[in-house]
Amino acid sequence: MNYVVFTLPNCSKCEKLKELLKNKGLKHKEFDVSTKEGKAKIRDYIKILRRDNTGAIIIPTLIVEEKGMATAVLNSAEELDLWLKSRV
Repeated sequence: MNYVVFTLPNCSKCEKLKELLKNKGLKHKEFDVSTKEGKAKIRDYIKILRRDNTGAIIIPTLIVEEKGMATAVLNSAEELDLWLKSRV
């Protein structure tokens, strides 16, 4: 499985999600969406990203990929924890 995380600087929810990934031993690739590279990468997933009621993309976003296909889109450490428990 591949884990791709989209974050912003000084985002406490982002830090919490990254900490859970680390604690669970899940290696991930991180992209800061305030950078050119991060903005370009997030476009790869534009059709599956969750948005808030204003239409803004929810950050943090964790994309879980299996065999090159996105199988989950999660937006918090709590969602990741529930998702991991459901896979046991």
